[in-house]
Amino acid sequence: MSHSDSLLDRFTHLHAAARLDPNPPRELRERRLHTLDRLLLDNEAAIADAVRRDFGHRSPAETRLLELFPSHEAIRHARRHLARWMRPEARAVSLWFQPARAEVRYQPLGAVGIIVPWNYPVFLAAAPLASALAAGNRVLIKMSEYTPATSALLAGLVARYFADDEVSVVEGDVGVAQEFARLPFDHLLFTGSTPVGRHVMRAAAENLTPVTLELGGKSPAIIGPGSADGASFAHAVERIVIGKCLNAGQTCIAPDYVLLPAGSEQAFIAHARQVLARCYPDIGRSADYSTIVDRRQYDRLVGYLAEARAAGAQVVDLAPGATADAASRRLPPVALLDLPADLRIMREEIFGPLLPLLPYADMDQAIAFVNQRPRPLALYYFDNDRARIARVLDQTVSGGVTVNDTILHIAQDDLPFGGVGPSGMGCYHGFAGFETFSVRKAVFRQSRLSAVGLFKPPYGKLFARLTGLLLR
Repeated sequence: MSHSDSLLDRFTHLHAAARLDPNPPRELRERRLHTLDRLLLDNEAAIADAVRRDFGHRSPAETRLLELFPSHEAIRHARRHLARWMRPEARAVSLWFQPARAEVRYQPLGAVGIIVPWNYPVFLAAAPLASALAAGNRVLIKMSEYTPATSALLAGLVARYFADDEVSVVEGDVGVAQEFARLPFDHLLFTGSTPVGRHVMRAAAENLTPVTLELGGKSPAIIGPGSADGASFAHAVERIVIGKCLNAGQTCIAPDYVLLPAGSEQAFIAHARQVLARCYPDIGRSADYSTIVDRRQYDRLVGYLAEARAAGAQVVDLAPGATADAASRRLPPVALLDLPADLRIMREEIFGPLLPLLPYADMDQAIAFVNQRPRPLALYYFDNDRARIARVLDQTVSGGVTVNDTILHIAQDDLPFGGVGPSGMGCYHGFAGFETFSVRKAVFRQSRLSAVGLFKPPYGKLFARLTGLLLR
């Protein structure tokens, strides 16, 4: 698409429609959600193929599991609960203002913008779109330039299934994205990296546009003392490795590093190799293992490994015999040990199949390690001891937590999803998303029997006695 005029025209069209119809009825919202569900169902194979082509290779089964399934669940959850979400909420009224009534009413914000990343281009468009439509908004979506096939397909499908003043998809490069962020939306949701999130927030600030930022960071997986050996340890390793290898680690809530009891590093590596041999036999040619999305991201990850080796770190192949292939951008999983803290892999979000293993002496040290770093988007803790689980939940701060597994908290539609500090701002999913894209209008209904009329000038003895009662 061309730049300013076309983008501004699309926004203006949506914005005007939102102002003409500021509070669509439930039936219309449900119809739009149903339309989104049909769009995904009717075009499942084409969507999976487009994503595969954008990545060089990604398994259609993985796209169905990680993108289409949670998208459908988000839409259906919103449809099931929409009537309750839209119902005004009664609120308490102070004794002194009785018998008045108070309530909160949810109304659409209006024209919403969604900026979608490349790693899960379907789910990270459809899930916030479902929240915004449930709340009654019109939506303009900017797809990533790094997934051109998926972006073009979704743009065409949305134009076919929705009116252009309901939902519209924008394609284009970083220049278009910058212009998009500067539009005066009623709300803007961005999913992507923390550095780019800062630029988006600065651009939105010019119009005082409220933002939800779904960013990333270094999400730890902690294997607790209660899972340090035996079946519990094997389970922890399996779930961490599988969570790391989904989409070849190109997941914002992938385990970024593992904190594990000192002395268990070699056992972790042995179990991890067994897991990979079962799940991805011949990983260099496996149809189930994704490639890195482009050469820039591939070179960045290879650069992390080169820097680590030069600094004396141990780089251990978790799929022995498999080698990195720049032509296909296949990068087999590796573990890293003895890493100096100043390496880029220890400071930056990895976003790939590289897994640092960091031994700890006791839980105090593990918790301190997490708390001394920017607050993560996700945290994973493996243990069966309730007291230690409670301690980790109480003494660490993260956007979300999964206990005794990885990734799965994002798939719970009744849980808010979002980060904290550098890993994000605000949240969505389920009712949290409905709230994010709604105005919470405070309504006070005065009664004819109100005594408030006594509190007015001229202030005399009666007023003094009444305020005396209020202030005692």
